[in-house]
Amino acid sequence: MNTQTLSAAVDSKSSTNWVRWAGLAFMLYLLLLAVAMISSGFKWSVGEQAKTLFEFASHPIAGLMIGLTATALIQSSSTVTSIIVGLVAGGLPVEMAIPMVMGANIGTTLTNTLVSLGHARCKDEFRRAFACATIHDFFNLLAVIIFLPLEMMFGIFEKISYWLVSPLLSAGDMSIKSFNFIKPLTKPFVSAIKEPLSSFGDMTGGLILIFLGIALVFVSITVMGQLMKRLMVGRARDILKSAIGRGPMHGIASGSIVTILVQSSSTTTSLMVPLVGTGVLKVRDVYPFTLGANIGTCITALLAATAVTGEYSVFALQIALVHLTFNVTSTLVIFGIPFLRELPLKGAFYIAEVATKNKSMVAVYIGFVFVLLPGTILAFTV
Repeated sequence: MNTQTLSAAVDSKSSTNWVRWAGLAFMLYLLLLAVAMISSGFKWSVGEQAKTLFEFASHPIAGLMIGLTATALIQSSSTVTSIIVGLVAGGLPVEMAIPMVMGANIGTTLTNTLVSLGHARCKDEFRRAFACATIHDFFNLLAVIIFLPLEMMFGIFEKISYWLVSPLLSAGDMSIKSFNFIKPLTKPFVSAIKEPLSSFGDMTGGLILIFLGIALVFVSITVMGQLMKRLMVGRARDILKSAIGRGPMHGIASGSIVTILVQSSSTTTSLMVPLVGTGVLKVRDVYPFTLGANIGTCITALLAATAVTGEYSVFALQIALVHLTFNVTSTLVIFGIPFLRELPLKGAFYIAEVATKNKSMVAVYIGFVFVLLPGTILAFTV
């Protein structure tokens, strides 16, 4: 009887997992469809007026703050970068989108800070947890401080990503049109949605399509994250425990893998906060894991880019590769140079000490980094 009960439980769990995998595949399709809708709606509504529409983001600092604010509000850099991919596919210039992608990296770190407040009752735990949470902030801020000016002066990520996609610009079999295999799956549904919207006119119909696409991005990524947590978080935790403390390369690789599995860098890095807070892990040990999470989260934008068709499709892939090359280069440069490597650690430990002595500094820190600073800069640059 016990054997039969156990067998039935195993079969039930296996059946549930198959349903979740099927749901995950469907959510991935919805994500691709959503990005195609944003791209199509953008081109439909603004056409050649795209440059005028995006004059508000013409200043790189304004673009950075738009990416930061949007991600801080949504708490998903994957969602924001997927939307940016759709906008580039619709005609937003890559050079305008690059600062937005950099800003999205910073905005996603707010979740960790909020998670650390769960340890506020114990000073020692809170000090460790808050340092663990904010090391992500300081690393991403340092990366932007170093690389945004270089990008503004020399266009390094634009050039690297352009070189990576340049084979797809050539004629023949390597062209993006022949390479893209998602179009047959998304085009019929996008066309079916556009047909009833055409009665509203080009501008209104296009904006409604963009809005529906953005809403679908939210839904698909949220459900994908929930399904992946149920399917993989146990395995992710096992990878984390086996990798942390085994060296920086293991940490970075494991952070990337876990984030790809759970489809959320916020989830990955937030998972470490209580482990550090309770003393199971050390801040210095989880530092490389955090960097891996930055790299792993790029997979969503790369998947989204496969949904894009049309004349700007190669540039959608280019901005997704910008996201990847930015995070990989930041990790190599900052973590590879001992002096730079220590700066995020020192910043995190310092702000943790200040916050432990005065809890109100947490609100000041969050308000300044995620609200006051971007708001002020946008007011002067837009």
